[in-house]
Amino acid sequence: MTPMLQKRFFCTELSKTHRLKWNIKQVTKSNFIETLEEIKTHISDSDYIAVSLQKTGSFSAPWHRVLPFDAADSAYCKAKHAAERFQVLQFAVCPFSIEAPSKVVAHPYNFHLFPRDELKLGMPSYSFSCQTSYLTSMAQEGFDFNACIYDGISYLSRAQESAIKHQIGSLIPSSQVIRSSSSVPSVADAVFMGRIRSRIKYWRNEYKESSKRADEALVVSLRKLVLGSELYGSRPCINIDVCSEHQVNLVLEILREFSEDLVPLIIPAKGGGTQAIRVVLTSSSEDKDLLQKELQNLEEEQNKRIRGFREVIDLISASQKPVVSHNSLNDFTFVHSKFLAPLPPNVDEFKHSLHLIFPHILDINHLMMDIGPRKKKTNLPAAISYLKRRFFVPIDMEIPQEAGAKEGKIHGHNVLRISHLFVKLCSILKILHDTAQSDISDPISVLEGYTNIFNPCCTSSQPIDGSIRMWTGDKRKVSSEDLVFLWGFRAGMSAGALKSLLQGSHDIFSGDFDVRLVDKSCGVVVFWQPGLSRKFLELMGGEGLCGSLREMVTDGLKAASYETYERVCSLGLWEVDLADSLDKTLADPDCLLDAGSETKPSAIYWNSDSIINFYDL
Repeated sequence: MTPMLQKRFFCTELSKTHRLKWNIKQVTKSNFIETLEEIKTHISDSDYIAVSLQKTGSFSAPWHRVLPFDAADSAYCKAKHAAERFQVLQFAVCPFSIEAPSKVVAHPYNFHLFPRDELKLGMPSYSFSCQTSYLTSMAQEGFDFNACIYDGISYLSRAQESAIKHQIGSLIPSSQVIRSSSSVPSVADAVFMGRIRSRIKYWRNEYKESSKRADEALVVSLRKLVLGSELYGSRPCINIDVCSEHQVNLVLEILREFSEDLVPLIIPAKGGGTQAIRVVLTSSSEDKDLLQKELQNLEEEQNKRIRGFREVIDLISASQKPVVSHNSLNDFTFVHSKFLAPLPPNVDEFKHSLHLIFPHILDINHLMMDIGPRKKKTNLPAAISYLKRRFFVPIDMEIPQEAGAKEGKIHGHNVLRISHLFVKLCSILKILHDTAQSDISDPISVLEGYTNIFNPCCTSSQPIDGSIRMWTGDKRKVSSEDLVFLWGFRAGMSAGALKSLLQGSHDIFSGDFDVRLVDKSCGVVVFWQPGLSRKFLELMGGEGLCGSLREMVTDGLKAASYETYERVCSLGLWEVDLADSLDKTLADPDCLLDAGSETKPSAIYWNSDSIINFYDL
């Protein structure tokens, strides 16, 4: 494909052969600054922004992943645990516009990241975990780990930037100083102000008079030494030492009297606060404006260096455009943790904090839930394949940008998959059906029912045409009160074998119930008849056991409620085996007190086809 040809291809297949045609700009530290202005324009001109993250891992044990029976709180605890442990190495961003129901114009970028202490300030200084399966997958796609480490873009979160500026002040002198309200000065203040005013006035007058005389170089040097004067660039300046922020305000109050040609700059101390005030003498009002503009540009460049890749996050946030992802809970806990601030303790605070930065987040998983069974489309390739077999919806995706030396690689291809899949789902669900680009004045309004849903198993409230809904599995709504966790059974036992043992162990299992394994150590039982779970837990904790159930308990069988499982997640007891975490929770006396408190049950959609079975992994 020559540079003169228009970069356009049809994404109805999205096979491996298309990947080499994807002109995804690879961005590292070496070309990051020039890319910022480019992506800023594309974000501004786009309708939506797709994001995709490549991380060093996601979960350390099978039960650590978000499971279909996880309520919002436990799902958030798991996502929070992963975001705090693992690291983002690639962050793909794709601003795209829908020019017609079947035409998309996309501008994909793939940013290579690596946290390092660029400014020697102790931030960021991360240690993070890695999963071999994730690194192996990245290596198979040709990921260059050396380039990532040495040329990856670093960053500071908003909280880290604030902390650094609080500790050492601005890294460059700043003319933007907030003055406190004036008060009646004390005698000591009056003496201090009088001394500083006389010194500044004498220094300023001497420099203005000397500029009119043609003195010898030695005389000029001696005068500078006597006056304590230095140069700020080519302009004369003098430093005034201060001992407190109160003295800073007093000096700034004095300098208001000379505001026509003096510019105050704050020199931060290493341990925080202010070390001195640098007073710069300008030659005219035009020169003063020029100096202030230079300072502003210098501070902006320094801020860009501090923020690094977070500049892109801030651009996306400032645009207020809808952001599209494939797994919003997982992705945006990482985004919040790495680029905004430490994650809040609960999901409600997380959603509130995130909403202030990204008001409209769309997850294509929730659009897919209105298409067909979740088990058939657990990842992007599977979802695309599933839709391809059932619907003919050709999507014409145009990528105008030219490919560079590294753009032939497939890094960041998922962000194009997400963009393509999003538009295709909107077409299938008739959300954007027969809607021209000029008619979409508010792109988010037509997708309101799918916005900001962070529970992975929650469905949208958007009314959908019944002919599209094709659930084939047993999907019934169940309360968390009807779930019981079992562990301590024989190692290697399957879910079917465990269910058979329970069926003949006691009359309480004569009704309808289901059993699935969460991992090799623990299973979950759902009682379809309300109230049986509570009776079973009371039975397990009492003395009325008999028959084979008593033998199973004697051999080590244990049971716990869903509240205990949620307690495991909230306490962060992330053992490899869920059984060990449940044992530790029950051994905590505080857990027993909390178990007696009233807890609002969660509504869970139990789909036997979509529950992850350990032996199917």
